[in-house]
Amino acid sequence: MKRFVCKRCGACCQGESTVSLTKEDVLNIANYLGLSVEKFLEKYTVKKGENRLEMRVLNNHCIFFDEKENLCLIHPVKPKPCKEWPFPKAIWESEENFKIIKESCKALAEISYEDLQSLKMFKSR
Repeated sequence: MKRFVCKRCGACCQGESTVSLTKEDVLNIANYLGLSVEKFLEKYTVKKGENRLEMRVLNNHCIFFDEKENLCLIHPVKPKPCKEWPFPKAIWESEENFKIIKESCKALAEISYEDLQSLKMFKSR
C-alpha cells in the first residue's frame, strides 16, 4: 500500500474560488495574524455573491500561499477545507470522485483507489 506524502506543489492552493471562509475561520485567522476582523476582511478576503466570503487570490494562488517555500503562511489556522484536502468527504464516496480529485494532486498520482480504501480503514479509527 502506498502512503500519501504531500509534494508541496501548491496545486491545491491555486485558482479562483479556492476557499470559502466561515465566521470561525475569519476570527481564527485574524487573531493569528494579530489583526482586527475588519482589517483582515479588507486586506485578505473578497465577497462573492450574497453569502460567500473567500480568500483573495494573488498570482493565481491563495494570498497565503508562499510561492518561494511552497507552503501555507497560516498553516496552524487554515480553514477546514484546506486541512481536509486532498481528502474531502467526496473522495471517499466513489472511485469517480477519487479520479477527479486525483487529477489536481500530484501526491495522489501515486495512490490507487485500492490504496485509498485501505487509508479509509485507518481514517475511521
